[in-house]
Amino acid sequence: MTAKPQHREARQAQLEEQFLPNWLLARFRDRAHAYDRDNQFCAEDIEDLRSQGYLACLVPAEFGGPGLSLAEVSRLQQRLATAAPATALAINMHLVCTGVVRVMRDRGDNSLDYVLEEAQAGEIFAFGISEPANDWVLQGSRTRAEPQADGGYLFTGTKIFTSLSPVWTRLIVHGLDASDPDREQLVYGFVERPSSAVQPPTGDGSELAEIATHDGTVVVGADWDVLGMRASHSRTTRLNGVRVRPERVARTLAPGRTPDLLVFAITSCFQLLVGSVYAGVAWRALELGAEGLHLRRSAKSGTTLAENPELRARLADAHRAFLAVPAQLEMCARDLDELNDHGARWPLLLVAARISAGDAARQCAEVGLVCTGGSGFGNRNEMGRVYRDATASLFHPPSADAARPMYATALLEEY
Repeated sequence: MTAKPQHREARQAQLEEQFLPNWLLARFRDRAHAYDRDNQFCAEDIEDLRSQGYLACLVPAEFGGPGLSLAEVSRLQQRLATAAPATALAINMHLVCTGVVRVMRDRGDNSLDYVLEEAQAGEIFAFGISEPANDWVLQGSRTRAEPQADGGYLFTGTKIFTSLSPVWTRLIVHGLDASDPDREQLVYGFVERPSSAVQPPTGDGSELAEIATHDGTVVVGADWDVLGMRASHSRTTRLNGVRVRPERVARTLAPGRTPDLLVFAITSCFQLLVGSVYAGVAWRALELGAEGLHLRRSAKSGTTLAENPELRARLADAHRAFLAVPAQLEMCARDLDELNDHGARWPLLLVAARISAGDAARQCAEVGLVCTGGSGFGNRNEMGRVYRDATASLFHPPSADAARPMYATALLEEY
């Protein structure tokens, strides 16, 4: 039976106090400026989240975890992003991996239960799917997956925007097995990076690190000096003959639009949780904009700019547009949790929720900056950082341009 709204709100308040209490959010917000200024990885934040049990929040009780739902974690991620967007985006990729397994288990597939066991034991998962010039994303790969006699694979290729680069110990990757030209296969699996090979976070992301795994090497690129979301250290990762053991091969699929539960689960959790981060960014921008109007005074009228009708209208419009975003995310998350099946409409709903959240983050950030005034343009002002962090929403796949054909086709083929 679905919990009543008042019970859900009471439980959510308990979860916030358990995992992301106000004192911890204040600590994250205080660190965020230095992380951004110095281009440092959010190492202390990750350790604090680990200490709070946040990295295992999606692990079910039978594996020793707290067993939170996707809807609950979505709202926690929105809360975390109001204080430290880059930290929220970084830890998101770990949560995507554990969320994928939850979605699959809920639908009867227990093949990746080891992910939950290892997350509960302290392993940090990351997402190694995005590649340069690969607009197939999940449905194709420019990485080479060479089959081995024992059923494992050696992966060679380049992955981009690999969040948690300094600390991940498990990386989900995919590659193309073209050993049989008549039966090419996409291979999904987990690279294991020994704890002894985890790169200490050393600051500004300008170093190049070569890490030996059990077989092959992982090269973490020296390319992380970006506009926003700087503390995530989502660097380029080069795989050089890196082995995925046979028992860590998650799927082999035909390339292209091949229906599969793993692909559905990855799409669902990625779109939902990334959207949650930008919903939090949007809300923080609105808060800062409101604070800015209260702090600024008009020399002409003698009142605060919170009484200025034009600025009030800007803030009102942004607030109204924002309110649809948490509702979209909540609907998607609860339907995933409760096994409500939207069939072929799932990609439309999930991608729309994430794109809407990104649009809201950028719109609210611009309005917040206008309301904050010239001080918000300074690098030391939180509003300036939030504005830059919001721009990263343009780069998560699929972009609005890439998604348009999907929406047009769905409508035009129906009517």
